[in-house]
Amino acid sequence: MLQLTPQSRIFLATAAVDFRKGIDGLAAVCRQVLGDNPLEGAVYVFRNRAGTALKLLLYDGQGYWLCLKRLSQGRFTWWPTTADARVPLSARELMILLWNGDPAQAKMAQDWRRVA
Repeated sequence: MLQLTPQSRIFLATAAVDFRKGIDGLAAVCRQVLGDNPLEGAVYVFRNRAGTALKLLLYDGQGYWLCLKRLSQGRFTWWPTTADARVPLSARELMILLWNGDPAQAKMAQDWRRVA
């Protein structure tokens, strides 16, 4: 079973990806474009050109997970427009994104703060 914890490392690829790519093609994008090794256990999030679907790639130690979410109507409203090839996300930001929300607009407390 796939679980996202606050300690999960999640990276969002800012450039659109050809969704005909499978596990091997997306792992190659991780290595060549993002400069990461997909075998290190991070979750990688990719978007198609139309903005109607997301793919998540994760290696859990035994094998790869490839998850797809395609909206039945409309497009994902939020996507970062930074020059960086990848953007880190927290687990709760990813959950907001998967429900087609805007993590930047969500007014949430910080993940961790020192208790005085």
